Amino acid sequence: MDSTTQKADQLRAAGLRTLTGVISDSGGVLRAKSVPAARVESFARNGMGASLTWPVFTIDNGVAVTELIGVAGDLRLTADLDTAVVLDGGLGWAVADVRDQEGNISPYCWRDVTRRQVEALAAMGIETLVGHEMEFTILDEEGLALGARDGWAAYGVGPYLALGEFAAEVTEALAAHDIPVEQIHAEYGVGQFELSLPPRDPMTAGANVLLARTVISQIAAGFGLKVSFSPVPFTGGAGNGAHLHVSLTKNGQPLLNGGPGVGVAGTEGMHPEAAAAIAGVVEHLPGTIAVLAGSVVSGERMQPGHWSGAWTAWGVENREAAVRILVAGLGNPHGANIEVKCVDASANTWLATGLILGLMRHGIEHSLVPPAEVPGDPSLLSDEERAALGVRALPWQPEERLALFADDPVVKEILGEPMHHALLAVRRHELTCLQGQDIHAATRYSWSG
Repeated sequence: MDSTTQKADQLRAAGLRTLTGVISDSGGVLRAKSVPAARVESFARNGMGASLTWPVFTIDNGVAVTELIGVAGDLRLTADLDTAVVLDGGLGWAVADVRDQEGNISPYCWRDVTRRQVEALAAMGIETLVGHEMEFTILDEEGLALGARDGWAAYGVGPYLALGEFAAEVTEALAAHDIPVEQIHAEYGVGQFELSLPPRDPMTAGANVLLARTVISQIAAGFGLKVSFSPVPFTGGAGNGAHLHVSLTKNGQPLLNGGPGVGVAGTEGMHPEAAAAIAGVVEHLPGTIAVLAGSVVSGERMQPGHWSGAWTAWGVENREAAVRILVAGLGNPHGANIEVKCVDASANTWLATGLILGLMRHGIEHSLVPPAEVPGDPSLLSDEERAALGVRALPWQPEERLALFADDPVVKEILGEPMHHALLAVRRHELTCLQGQDIHAATRYSWSG
Protein backbone atom coordinates (compact mmCIF):
# COMPACT_ATOMS: atom_id res chain seq x y z
CA MET A 1 0.00 0.00 0.00
CA ASP A 2 1.49 3.38 -0.98
CA SER A 3 1.62 6.30 1.42
CA THR A 4 -1.23 8.22 -0.25
CA THR A 5 -3.64 5.30 0.11
CA GLN A 6 -2.44 4.68 3.65
CA LYS A 7 -3.07 8.31 4.66
CA ALA A 8 -6.46 8.31 2.93
CA ASP A 9 -7.47 5.14 4.77
CA GLN A 10 -6.39 6.70 8.08
CA LEU A 11 -8.56 9.73 7.40
CA ARG A 12 -11.57 7.58 6.51
CA ALA A 13 -11.02 5.48 9.63
CA ALA A 14 -11.09 8.74 11.64
CA GLY A 15 -14.57 9.42 10.29
CA LEU A 16 -13.82 11.53 7.23
CA ARG A 17 -16.84 11.99 4.95
CA THR A 18 -15.54 14.69 2.60
CA LEU A 19 -12.15 16.34 2.11
CA THR A 20 -11.80 20.06 1.44
CA GLY A 21 -8.57 21.29 -0.13
CA VAL A 22 -7.96 24.90 0.90
CA ILE A 23 -5.95 27.69 -0.70
CA SER A 24 -5.50 31.32 0.33
CA ASP A 25 -5.79 33.40 -2.81
CA SER A 26 -3.83 36.47 -3.88
CA GLY A 27 -6.00 38.72 -1.70
CA GLY A 28 -5.88 36.38 1.31
CA VAL A 29 -9.40 34.96 0.84
CA LEU A 30 -9.75 31.25 1.64
CA ARG A 31 -11.18 29.25 -1.27
CA ALA A 32 -11.49 25.51 -1.76
CA LYS A 33 -12.62 22.44 -3.64
CA SER A 34 -14.03 19.34 -1.95
CA VAL A 35 -14.43 15.65 -2.75
CA PRO A 36 -16.27 12.73 -1.10
CA ALA A 37 -14.24 10.35 1.03
CA ALA A 38 -13.84 7.81 -1.77
CA ARG A 39 -12.02 10.40 -3.92
CA VAL A 40 -9.31 11.43 -1.45
CA GLU A 41 -6.53 9.60 -3.30
CA SER A 42 -7.46 11.24 -6.59
CA PHE A 43 -7.50 14.68 -4.93
CA ALA A 44 -3.96 14.09 -3.67
CA ARG A 45 -2.53 12.48 -6.81
CA ASN A 46 -4.37 14.08 -9.73
CA GLY A 47 -5.91 17.15 -8.19
CA MET A 48 -9.19 18.91 -8.90
CA GLY A 49 -9.54 21.31 -11.79
CA ALA A 50 -9.44 25.07 -11.27
CA SER A 51 -9.48 27.69 -13.98
CA LEU A 52 -6.38 29.74 -14.69
CA THR A 53 -8.25 32.71 -13.22
CA TRP A 54 -8.01 31.50 -9.61
CA PRO A 55 -4.78 33.52 -9.05
CA VAL A 56 -6.68 36.68 -10.03
CA PHE A 57 -9.92 36.14 -8.09
CA THR A 58 -10.67 39.33 -6.18
CA ILE A 59 -12.29 40.27 -2.93
CA ASP A 60 -15.59 41.14 -4.63
CA ASN A 61 -15.56 37.69 -6.32
CA GLY A 62 -14.60 39.33 -9.56
CA VAL A 63 -11.79 38.23 -11.85
CA ALA A 64 -8.92 40.58 -12.72
CA VAL A 65 -8.32 39.17 -16.19
CA THR A 66 -5.01 40.20 -17.77
CA GLU A 67 -3.25 39.63 -21.05
CA LEU A 68 -1.59 36.57 -19.46
CA ILE A 69 -4.47 35.19 -17.38
CA GLY A 70 -7.84 34.63 -19.00
CA VAL A 71 -10.40 32.01 -19.91
CA ALA A 72 -7.96 29.59 -21.57
CA GLY A 73 -5.90 27.17 -19.51
CA ASP A 74 -6.38 25.10 -16.40
CA LEU A 75 -4.78 24.47 -13.03
CA ARG A 76 -5.04 21.57 -10.57
CA LEU A 77 -5.49 21.87 -6.80
CA THR A 78 -3.79 18.92 -5.10
CA ALA A 79 -4.55 18.19 -1.46
CA ASP A 80 -1.52 17.72 0.80
CA LEU A 81 -2.60 14.81 2.99
CA ASP A 82 0.24 15.50 5.43
CA THR A 83 -1.76 18.57 6.50
CA ALA A 84 -5.15 16.82 6.57
CA VAL A 85 -7.32 16.75 9.69
CA VAL A 86 -10.89 15.64 10.36
CA LEU A 87 -13.09 18.37 11.80
CA ASP A 88 -16.44 17.97 13.53
CA GLY A 89 -19.04 16.17 11.45
CA GLY A 90 -16.44 14.20 9.50
CA LEU A 91 -15.45 17.19 7.38
CA GLY A 92 -11.86 16.76 6.28
CA TRP A 93 -9.59 19.77 5.77
CA ALA A 94 -6.18 20.07 4.10
CA VAL A 95 -4.13 22.75 2.39
CA ALA A 96 -3.66 22.41 -1.34
CA ASP A 97 -0.85 23.08 -3.77
CA VAL A 98 -1.48 24.53 -7.23
CA ARG A 99 -0.12 22.48 -10.12
CA ASP A 100 -0.31 22.47 -13.89
CA GLN A 101 -1.99 19.78 -15.98
CA GLU A 102 1.23 17.73 -16.02
CA GLY A 103 1.44 17.66 -12.23
CA ASN A 104 4.24 20.19 -11.89
CA ILE A 105 4.08 22.95 -9.28
CA SER A 106 2.59 26.01 -10.96
CA PRO A 107 4.28 29.42 -10.82
CA TYR A 108 0.89 30.51 -9.43
CA CYS A 109 1.21 28.22 -6.39
CA TRP A 110 1.05 30.58 -3.42
CA ARG A 111 2.35 27.94 -1.04
CA ASP A 112 5.44 27.38 -3.15
CA VAL A 113 6.64 30.95 -2.53
CA THR A 114 7.35 29.96 1.07
CA ARG A 115 8.69 26.55 0.09
CA ARG A 116 11.27 28.03 -2.30
CA GLN A 117 12.63 30.43 0.32
CA VAL A 118 12.83 27.72 2.99
CA GLU A 119 14.87 25.62 0.57
CA ALA A 120 17.11 28.54 -0.43
CA LEU A 121 17.89 29.37 3.19
CA ALA A 122 18.48 25.70 3.99
CA ALA A 123 21.04 25.60 1.17
CA MET A 124 22.86 28.37 3.07
CA GLY A 125 22.74 26.27 6.24
CA ILE A 126 20.05 28.43 7.82
CA GLU A 127 16.89 27.04 9.35
CA THR A 128 13.86 29.09 10.30
CA LEU A 129 10.88 28.81 12.59
CA VAL A 130 7.81 30.97 12.12
CA GLY A 131 5.12 31.88 14.62
CA HIS A 132 1.92 33.84 14.03
CA GLU A 133 -0.29 36.11 16.10
CA MET A 134 -3.93 36.24 15.09
CA GLU A 135 -6.16 39.15 16.01
CA PHE A 136 -9.87 38.97 15.27
CA THR A 137 -13.11 40.72 16.19
CA ILE A 138 -16.07 38.81 17.63
CA LEU A 139 -19.54 39.96 16.63
CA ASP A 140 -23.07 39.04 17.63
CA GLU A 141 -25.67 37.62 15.25
CA GLU A 142 -26.67 41.13 14.20
CA GLY A 143 -23.08 41.93 13.22
CA LEU A 144 -22.31 44.28 16.11
CA ALA A 145 -18.95 43.92 17.84
CA LEU A 146 -19.28 42.42 21.30
CA GLY A 147 -18.90 45.17 23.86
CA ALA A 148 -20.18 47.88 21.55
CA ARG A 149 -23.39 48.13 23.60
CA ASP A 150 -22.15 47.47 27.12
CA GLY A 151 -18.51 48.51 27.01
CA TRP A 152 -15.25 46.63 26.61
CA ALA A 153 -12.26 46.76 28.91
CA ALA A 154 -9.08 46.39 26.88
CA TYR A 155 -7.30 43.19 27.98
CA GLY A 156 -10.07 42.88 30.54
CA VAL A 157 -10.90 39.92 32.72
CA GLY A 158 -14.63 40.49 32.29
CA PRO A 159 -14.65 40.37 28.47
CA TYR A 160 -12.47 37.26 28.52
CA LEU A 161 -14.58 35.40 31.08
CA ALA A 162 -17.76 36.30 29.22
CA LEU A 163 -16.27 34.44 26.24
CA GLY A 164 -14.33 31.90 28.27
CA GLU A 165 -16.25 28.89 26.96
CA PHE A 166 -15.65 30.00 23.38
CA ALA A 167 -11.94 30.58 24.07
CA ALA A 168 -11.57 27.21 25.81
CA GLU A 169 -13.22 25.36 22.92
CA VAL A 170 -10.92 27.10 20.44
CA THR A 171 -7.78 26.15 22.35
CA GLU A 172 -8.95 22.57 22.87
CA ALA A 173 -9.92 22.09 19.24
CA LEU A 174 -6.61 23.47 17.97
CA ALA A 175 -4.66 21.36 20.48
CA ALA A 176 -6.51 18.28 19.20
CA HIS A 177 -5.08 19.09 15.76
CA ASP A 178 -1.54 19.50 17.18
CA ILE A 179 -1.68 23.30 17.34
CA PRO A 180 -1.15 24.17 21.00
CA VAL A 181 -2.16 27.80 21.49
CA GLU A 182 0.52 29.83 23.26
CA GLN A 183 -1.88 32.43 24.69
CA ILE A 184 -5.38 33.84 24.16
CA HIS A 185 -6.87 37.01 25.58
CA ALA A 186 -9.28 39.89 25.12
CA GLU A 187 -7.44 42.57 23.14
CA TYR A 188 -7.46 46.36 22.99
CA GLY A 189 -10.25 46.88 20.47
CA VAL A 190 -13.95 46.47 21.16
CA GLY A 191 -14.85 42.80 20.68
CA GLN A 192 -11.25 41.98 19.80
CA PHE A 193 -9.40 38.79 20.77
CA GLU A 194 -5.91 37.59 20.04
CA LEU A 195 -4.26 34.20 20.11
CA SER A 196 -0.68 33.21 19.42
CA LEU A 197 0.35 30.07 17.57
CA PRO A 198 3.56 28.18 18.40
CA PRO A 199 6.73 28.52 16.32
CA ARG A 200 6.88 25.84 13.65
CA ASP A 201 8.71 25.21 10.41
CA PRO A 202 7.33 27.77 7.92
CA MET A 203 5.29 25.30 5.86
CA THR A 204 3.56 23.88 8.94
CA ALA A 205 3.10 27.35 10.43
CA GLY A 206 1.28 28.55 7.31
CA ALA A 207 -1.08 25.58 7.34
CA ASN A 208 -1.74 26.18 11.05
CA VAL A 209 -2.88 29.76 10.36
CA LEU A 210 -5.41 28.71 7.73
CA LEU A 211 -6.74 25.86 9.87
CA ALA A 212 -7.00 28.14 12.91
CA ARG A 213 -9.09 30.64 10.95
CA THR A 214 -11.46 27.84 9.97
CA VAL A 215 -11.69 26.39 13.48
CA ILE A 216 -12.23 29.79 15.13
CA SER A 217 -14.98 30.66 12.66
CA GLN A 218 -16.70 27.27 13.09
CA ILE A 219 -16.68 27.39 16.88
CA ALA A 220 -17.92 30.98 16.91
CA ALA A 221 -20.88 29.95 14.75
CA GLY A 222 -21.73 27.27 17.31
CA PHE A 223 -22.06 30.02 19.93
CA GLY A 224 -24.22 32.14 17.65
CA LEU A 225 -21.31 34.50 17.00
CA LYS A 226 -19.44 35.74 13.97
CA VAL A 227 -15.72 36.39 13.56
CA SER A 228 -13.96 39.00 11.46
CA PHE A 229 -10.26 38.89 10.65
CA SER A 230 -10.56 42.09 8.63
CA PRO A 231 -7.67 44.53 9.09
CA VAL A 232 -10.30 47.14 10.03
CA PRO A 233 -13.81 45.68 10.43
CA PHE A 234 -15.47 48.97 11.40
CA THR A 235 -14.72 52.53 10.36
CA GLY A 236 -12.55 54.15 12.99
CA GLY A 237 -12.25 50.94 14.99
CA ALA A 238 -9.17 49.06 16.15
CA GLY A 239 -7.33 47.12 13.49
CA ASN A 240 -6.61 43.40 13.43
CA GLY A 241 -3.01 42.44 12.77
CA ALA A 242 -1.41 39.15 11.84
CA HIS A 243 2.10 39.69 13.19
CA LEU A 244 4.70 37.26 11.91
CA HIS A 245 7.66 36.07 14.00
CA VAL A 246 10.83 34.48 12.59
CA SER A 247 13.76 32.88 14.36
CA LEU A 248 16.99 31.94 12.60
CA THR A 249 19.54 29.23 13.40
CA LYS A 250 22.67 27.98 11.69
CA ASN A 251 24.17 24.60 12.55
CA GLY A 252 21.76 24.49 15.46
CA GLN A 253 22.94 27.81 16.91
CA PRO A 254 20.66 30.85 17.15
CA LEU A 255 21.74 33.78 15.01
CA LEU A 256 19.96 36.52 16.95
CA ASN A 257 21.96 36.07 20.14
CA GLY A 258 25.21 34.57 21.35
CA GLY A 259 27.25 36.19 18.58
CA PRO A 260 29.93 38.87 18.38
CA GLY A 261 27.64 41.73 17.35
CA VAL A 262 28.31 43.84 14.29
CA GLY A 263 28.97 47.26 15.74
CA VAL A 264 25.49 48.65 15.06
CA ALA A 265 23.54 50.03 17.99
CA GLY A 266 21.25 47.42 19.44
CA THR A 267 22.72 44.46 17.56
CA GLU A 268 25.35 43.47 20.11
CA GLY A 269 25.24 39.71 20.36
CA MET A 270 23.76 39.21 16.90
CA HIS A 271 25.58 37.17 14.34
CA PRO A 272 26.27 38.99 11.06
CA GLU A 273 23.69 36.89 9.22
CA ALA A 274 20.92 38.04 11.57
CA ALA A 275 21.83 41.70 11.18
CA ALA A 276 21.93 41.26 7.40
CA ALA A 277 18.53 39.55 7.47
CA ILE A 278 17.04 42.48 9.37
CA ALA A 279 18.62 44.89 6.88
CA GLY A 280 17.06 43.04 3.96
CA VAL A 281 13.60 43.27 5.48
CA VAL A 282 13.85 46.93 6.49
CA GLU A 283 15.24 48.04 3.13
CA HIS A 284 12.63 46.35 0.95
CA LEU A 285 9.58 46.34 3.22
CA PRO A 286 7.89 49.26 1.42
CA GLY A 287 7.73 47.17 -1.75
CA THR A 288 5.91 44.36 0.06
CA ILE A 289 3.06 46.29 1.68
CA ALA A 290 0.77 45.72 -1.31
CA VAL A 291 0.94 42.07 -0.22
CA LEU A 292 1.46 42.22 3.54
CA ALA A 293 -1.19 44.88 4.21
CA GLY A 294 -2.63 45.71 0.82
CA SER A 295 -6.40 45.43 1.11
CA VAL A 296 -8.80 48.30 0.59
CA VAL A 297 -9.11 48.74 4.37
CA SER A 298 -5.51 48.02 5.39
CA GLY A 299 -4.33 51.60 5.01
CA GLU A 300 -6.58 52.74 7.85
CA ARG A 301 -4.70 50.43 10.22
CA MET A 302 -1.25 51.24 8.81
CA GLN A 303 -0.94 54.53 10.67
CA PRO A 304 1.55 55.85 13.26
CA GLY A 305 0.29 55.45 16.78
CA HIS A 306 -1.67 52.27 16.04
CA TRP A 307 1.15 49.88 17.01
CA SER A 308 0.87 48.43 13.53
CA GLY A 309 4.54 48.85 12.63
CA ALA A 310 3.95 51.80 10.34
CA TRP A 311 7.60 52.88 10.02
CA THR A 312 10.54 51.44 8.09
CA ALA A 313 12.53 50.99 11.25
CA TRP A 314 13.71 48.26 13.56
CA GLY A 315 14.12 48.30 17.30
CA VAL A 316 14.38 46.08 20.33
CA GLU A 317 10.87 45.64 21.81
CA ASN A 318 9.73 48.70 19.84
CA ARG A 319 6.03 48.29 18.99
CA GLU A 320 5.97 51.25 16.59
CA ALA A 321 8.77 49.85 14.42
CA ALA A 322 7.80 47.58 11.53
CA VAL A 323 10.56 45.18 12.58
CA ARG A 324 10.61 44.48 16.30
CA ILE A 325 13.32 42.38 17.91
CA LEU A 326 12.31 40.22 20.85
CA VAL A 327 15.35 39.30 22.90
CA ALA A 328 16.09 35.94 24.46
CA GLY A 329 15.41 35.59 28.16
CA LEU A 330 13.12 34.23 30.82
CA GLY A 331 10.15 36.09 29.37
CA ASN A 332 10.79 34.71 25.89
CA PRO A 333 11.33 30.96 26.27
CA HIS A 334 11.38 30.32 22.51
CA GLY A 335 14.46 32.54 22.20
CA ALA A 336 15.15 35.74 20.31
CA ASN A 337 13.10 36.36 17.19
CA ILE A 338 12.20 38.99 14.62
CA GLU A 339 8.61 40.20 14.60
CA VAL A 340 7.23 41.85 11.46
CA LYS A 341 4.31 43.88 12.78
CA CYS A 342 2.80 45.39 9.62
CA VAL A 343 1.24 42.13 8.35
CA ASP A 344 -2.54 41.75 8.45
CA ALA A 345 -4.96 38.94 7.57
CA SER A 346 -5.60 40.26 4.06
CA ALA A 347 -2.16 38.91 3.22
CA ASN A 348 -1.91 35.43 1.75
CA THR A 349 -0.03 33.62 4.53
CA TRP A 350 2.33 31.85 2.13
CA LEU A 351 3.17 35.04 0.27
CA ALA A 352 3.76 37.02 3.46
CA THR A 353 6.03 34.34 4.92
CA GLY A 354 7.84 33.78 1.63
CA LEU A 355 8.45 37.50 1.14
CA ILE A 356 9.86 38.00 4.64
CA LEU A 357 12.09 34.93 4.37
CA GLY A 358 13.13 35.98 0.87
CA LEU A 359 14.11 39.46 2.04
CA MET A 360 16.12 37.88 4.84
CA ARG A 361 17.87 35.64 2.31
CA HIS A 362 18.57 38.64 0.09
CA GLY A 363 20.07 40.56 3.02
CA ILE A 364 22.31 37.65 3.97
CA GLU A 365 23.43 36.99 0.41
CA HIS A 366 24.43 40.64 -0.03
CA SER A 367 25.82 41.14 3.52
CA LEU A 368 23.56 44.14 4.01
CA VAL A 369 24.09 46.30 7.08
CA PRO A 370 21.00 47.52 8.93
CA PRO A 371 20.44 51.18 9.71
CA ALA A 372 20.76 52.31 13.30
CA GLU A 373 18.24 50.96 15.75
CA VAL A 374 15.30 53.24 16.58
CA PRO A 375 14.76 52.86 20.33
CA GLY A 376 11.54 54.88 20.63
CA ASP A 377 8.52 56.15 18.74
CA PRO A 378 9.65 57.35 15.28
CA SER A 379 6.77 59.85 15.16
CA LEU A 380 8.45 61.79 17.98
CA LEU A 381 11.53 62.40 15.83
CA SER A 382 11.86 65.39 13.57
CA ASP A 383 11.78 64.93 9.80
CA GLU A 384 15.53 65.56 9.77
CA GLU A 385 16.17 62.94 12.47
CA ARG A 386 14.06 60.35 10.65
CA ALA A 387 15.85 61.09 7.38
CA ALA A 388 19.24 60.65 9.07
CA LEU A 389 18.12 57.25 10.39
CA GLY A 390 16.57 56.18 7.09
CA VAL A 391 13.12 56.00 8.68
CA ARG A 392 10.03 56.70 6.61
CA ALA A 393 6.36 55.88 6.89
CA LEU A 394 5.29 52.70 5.16
CA PRO A 395 2.93 53.36 2.26
CA TRP A 396 -0.71 53.42 3.31
CA GLN A 397 -2.20 55.02 0.22
CA PRO A 398 -3.12 52.26 -2.29
CA GLU A 399 -1.54 53.96 -5.28
CA GLU A 400 1.80 54.34 -3.50
CA ARG A 401 1.72 50.75 -2.26
CA LEU A 402 1.18 49.51 -5.81
CA ALA A 403 3.86 51.73 -7.32
CA LEU A 404 6.48 50.54 -4.85
CA PHE A 405 5.41 46.91 -5.28
CA ALA A 406 5.57 47.15 -9.07
CA ASP A 407 9.04 48.70 -9.05
CA ASP A 408 10.92 46.53 -6.51
CA PRO A 409 13.00 43.94 -8.40
CA VAL A 410 13.85 41.98 -5.24
CA VAL A 411 10.19 41.52 -4.37
CA LYS A 412 9.46 40.44 -7.95
CA GLU A 413 12.32 37.92 -7.85
CA ILE A 414 11.05 36.36 -4.62
CA LEU A 415 7.49 36.00 -5.87
CA GLY A 416 8.37 35.09 -9.45
CA GLU A 417 7.15 37.17 -12.37
CA PRO A 418 3.83 35.31 -12.94
CA MET A 419 2.79 35.64 -9.28
CA HIS A 420 3.91 39.27 -9.16
CA HIS A 421 1.82 39.95 -12.29
CA ALA A 422 -1.26 38.30 -10.77
CA LEU A 423 -0.95 40.16 -7.48
CA LEU A 424 -0.59 43.49 -9.22
CA ALA A 425 -3.75 42.80 -11.21
CA VAL A 426 -5.70 41.83 -8.09
CA ARG A 427 -4.69 44.85 -6.04
CA ARG A 428 -5.34 47.22 -8.95
CA HIS A 429 -8.83 45.77 -9.33
CA GLU A 430 -9.48 46.27 -5.63
CA LEU A 431 -8.80 50.00 -5.94
CA THR A 432 -12.12 50.55 -7.69
CA CYS A 433 -14.26 47.43 -7.32
CA LEU A 434 -16.03 48.60 -4.15
CA GLN A 435 -16.47 52.25 -5.04
CA GLY A 436 -19.71 53.65 -3.68
CA GLN A 437 -19.98 50.93 -1.03
CA ASP A 438 -19.18 50.82 2.67
CA ILE A 439 -15.84 49.05 2.23
CA HIS A 440 -15.71 47.96 5.86
CA ALA A 441 -19.10 46.26 5.70
CA ALA A 442 -18.35 44.78 2.27
CA THR A 443 -15.10 43.16 3.45
CA ARG A 444 -15.89 42.44 7.12
CA TYR A 445 -16.03 38.64 6.70
CA SER A 446 -13.89 38.28 3.59
CA TRP A 447 -10.98 36.68 5.43
CA SER A 448 -12.95 34.47 7.83
CA GLY A 449 -12.54 30.71 7.59
